[in-house]
Amino acid sequence: NQIAGRKKRSSEALLHLEIYRQRPDVKSVVHCHPPHATAFAVAREPIPQCVLPEVEVFLGDVPITKYETPGGQAFADTILPFVSKTNVIVLANHGTVSYGEDVERAYWWTEILDAYCRILMLSRQLGRVNYFSEPEERELLSLKAKWGFSDPRNTSEYENCDICANDIFRSSWEGSGVQRKAFDAPPVMSKAPTAAPAVAATGAGGMNQEALVQAITERVMAELSRARGGN
Repeated sequence: NQIAGRKKRSSEALLHLEIYRQRPDVKSVVHCHPPHATAFAVAREPIPQCVLPEVEVFLGDVPITKYETPGGQAFADTILPFVSKTNVIVLANHGTVSYGEDVERAYWWTEILDAYCRILMLSRQLGRVNYFSEPEERELLSLKAKWGFSDPRNTSEYENCDICANDIFRSSWEGSGVQRKAFDAPPVMSKAPTAAPAVAATGAGGMNQEALVQAITERVMAELSRARGGN
């Protein structure tokens, strides 16, 4: 029952409530239909990993649910296999849902995801997507743990996973109709390095959001400058 507010509740209220039930740390849920991420939802194309530093640090592997008719509990239940291991989920043939400790952070996950999906689509039109090398990806995973962001690839449960192959949620692909078609597979990489436990699922270990973004940007620019100097 609706206990406050004059406007009618969202038709996806059950989706919101299920996330709150499963994640007591979550205080805000954002469900929307961003065009570029929704394109991946419609194509059921797995979102490539090991491409952008910001995405590796802030998002990691992004799952795609199986399809269910929106509005009911069956639709809300599609997030159950993934909700504890990520803060953003692509809903097959529908849209996205993201969640966090406040509205700004919950929206932020969706904004990063849709911007990334747009970059991927534009890069594909230009020719191809270039993936990180294994040492480059290992360095990012180490930084992610150091800055207090959790990633299943940095845990013993996934110590033998291929760190760039969407291994965290790959077991769900068959049941959801997810298949890589538009993008080349990343190079095969071995397990993630053993890392110190993350301080918090979405926290930053004393470094605020702006500082994290700035630190990553500076690192990327330094790498670009070094690459230009070597040409």
